[in-house]
Amino acid sequence: MSLNDVVSRNIRRFRAERNLSLAELARRASLSKQTLSKIEQGEGNPTVGTLEAIGEALGLSFRRLVTEWGSKTTVSRASDALWVRTPVGEERNLDRIYGTGYVRTQVVTVEQTQRVKIVPAQSPGTLHQLYVIQGRLEAGPEDGMLVLSMGDFARFPGDVDHGYRSLGGQAVFHLTTTAPEVPQFTSAGWQAGRMIGPGG
Repeated sequence: MSLNDVVSRNIRRFRAERNLSLAELARRASLSKQTLSKIEQGEGNPTVGTLEAIGEALGLSFRRLVTEWGSKTTVSRASDALWVRTPVGEERNLDRIYGTGYVRTQVVTVEQTQRVKIVPAQSPGTLHQLYVIQGRLEAGPEDGMLVLSMGDFARFPGDVDHGYRSLGGQAVFHLTTTAPEVPQFTSAGWQAGRMIGPGG
């Protein structure tokens, strides 16, 4: 993961948290909309001064803007799965998560459709863990959908718009959703040049 990737993802996410349009953030940071758009797409090569201006417009320190945080998407393919023999049987460790909050676990079936079924962003900090039981499907953040097959596992953020679509017949998957009880951010969580959230 390059620094540009980290910065672009952080800017998009923090901008969404504050309900700022691309044009409005560019105005506050005294940048052109085109320049900011390139940075958000990971195509720009911003200077430290530019990143400091964006951070100030978002109410963030430079350090927070360039630091990996939150929930990134990960995939564990069935073909690469590591199974460990235990006294009970063979086990495959899918993932570990930490923190307090609620956990919802469910089995979901989706039928083949022409369009991806988009689910609006859920509360900040929401995380999805998906294990494909049957079929093939597209799943994940709207701007980074993954193609998953039977036995594949993926973890991705649920606090951004995301979706699901079967790629042939019916797809069945097990979905675990976790969300923190204490909000990571609030709509008024950035004032006086600071933001309420992890890392202070």
